[in-house]
Amino acid sequence: MSTTYMPKAETVERKWYILDAAGKPLGRVAAQAATLLRGKHKPTFAPHCDCGDHVIIINCSKAVLTGNKLQKKFYRWHTGYIGHLRSIQYDKLMKTRPEKAMELAVNGMLPDTTLGRKALTRLRLYAGAEHKNAAQKPENFEF
Repeated sequence: MSTTYMPKAETVERKWYILDAAGKPLGRVAAQAATLLRGKHKPTFAPHCDCGDHVIIINCSKAVLTGNKLQKKFYRWHTGYIGHLRSIQYDKLMKTRPEKAMELAVNGMLPDTTLGRKALTRLRLYAGAEHKNAAQKPENFEF
């Protein structure tokens, strides 16, 4: 009788991947990044184990939002004070902080658990084409 393979967090080999968001829909790039961060692309995936890889997303400022999302979509947050619900339109958010828009999209696709928060620490976001992680020898991920 064969036994089921159970991966352990300390034995996981983590790779580095680069995703280029230029000209691609923001949600499609975020979904692919979330899959890589969780490790669902690996045959040894287990939902209880942190077996994901490191992901670098470049050209966040060149990601596109389809339809009228630039004008109709808002990022809303509460400061904690009474009546202090803040919001910013995605049109302005993509011009000022495109990395934040991508981070919000990826974070929404990860589980709201300690594994999801740990996976988000392996995400690196850059507005332009340059990144600081060349020493890790990341490989381009085509999807």
